[in-house]
Amino acid sequence: MSEKNAVPALTDGAPLHVRLSDTDRRFLEVLGAPGRTWFSPVFHGLEKLPTDGPVLLVGNHTLAGGLDAPLLGHEILRRTGRLPRGLAENVLIDMPGLRDFLHHFGIVRGNRHNCTTLLRKGEIVAVFPGGGREAMSGKHEKYVLDWRGRTGFARMAIETGAPIVPMGMVGGDDVYDVVFDGAHPAMSPVRNLVTALGLRASLTPPLIRGLGPTWLPKPERFYFSLGDPIDTSAWAEASDKEEAAHELQSLVRKSLEEELEFLLAERRADRGRSLFGRAMQALDRD
Repeated sequence: MSEKNAVPALTDGAPLHVRLSDTDRRFLEVLGAPGRTWFSPVFHGLEKLPTDGPVLLVGNHTLAGGLDAPLLGHEILRRTGRLPRGLAENVLIDMPGLRDFLHHFGIVRGNRHNCTTLLRKGEIVAVFPGGGREAMSGKHEKYVLDWRGRTGFARMAIETGAPIVPMGMVGGDDVYDVVFDGAHPAMSPVRNLVTALGLRASLTPPLIRGLGPTWLPKPERFYFSLGDPIDTSAWAEASDKEEAAHELQSLVRKSLEEELEFLLAERRADRGRSLFGRAMQALDRD
């Protein structure tokens, strides 16, 4: 193949396309079973996901991002057959054994090259513009989007022509209580370790407490919702790319905030939000 026609490669040797075997799918079912049982997730709007072509899923990053996002990704795979490609923090991809595992299931290093390459190949890519900064937010900032200066996702969607689907997630900020956030003076030793590893101090994890005094997450129900796809073609010919990106970012933010408001209202009305409530509902049915 000539250099001109060569297929762009992903970084770190990640596979461009991932085809999961039946064994892989059974493994994901088993891996996700405890989470589905413990968190009893509910899903809204998955039928809005385009059945083919590139899609940029844009969501809020919760404190329990390693617990809620995989459940949604697996549910999308189960219902549509499409595997969302996740973008991982550098520290995860820099670990050889973990990197191979993540690559096998479609997760790649989170950078502009990988994201745009996957979108141009018609993949679904999930991004969280708030990143670790949003996930490590203070104890009084649940479900608040922290997208200051984050327009990269909008630029990539415009460049590739990918529609954006807002992806709301509620529950992940409630399974743990924050004892001290990362900026608290008591967390300075952890902050020093984080910066020694080459990470930003803002990525210092908080001291958390789950069920009772343990780190076991509380069995709060997870709620997920996909919004209507946003066609990004209207910004493709904009003369001012910076203004176009900011305009699209604002629209996506508003749409995602609406999904979060919807989910929070759903949760307030849900008797089955807690494990106790779900148990009472089961008794009522009997």
